[in-house]
Amino acid sequence: MLAEIGVSVDTAFPKPLTDEVVQDADIIVTMGCGDACAILPGKRYYDWDIADPDDASLDLVRTIRDEINQHIQQLITDITPVKEPA
Repeated sequence: MLAEIGVSVDTAFPKPLTDEVVQDADIIVTMGCGDACAILPGKRYYDWDIADPDDASLDLVRTIRDEINQHIQQLITDITPVKEPA
C-alpha cells in the first residue's frame, strides 16, 4: 500500500505510545483517540479522526492513507516557522 507512493516500510514496526515517549515529545498525534488519551500539560496535541483500516477494502485503505498524508502535510505547514523577508 505505501510502496504504491514510494514509501518503504521494510524495517518499520508498530511502536507503543508509552508515557516516556509522550513526555519526550513536543507534538503528539493520535488517530481517533479523542478524550480517551491522557493529556499532558505543555504538549501540542492533534487528534486526527481517521477511519480504522482494519478489515477495510483496499480502496478505503488507500483513501485513509491519502487522508493521513493530507494531515501530515498540514501539520508540516502548521509547525514550520515562516521566514521573514530580508
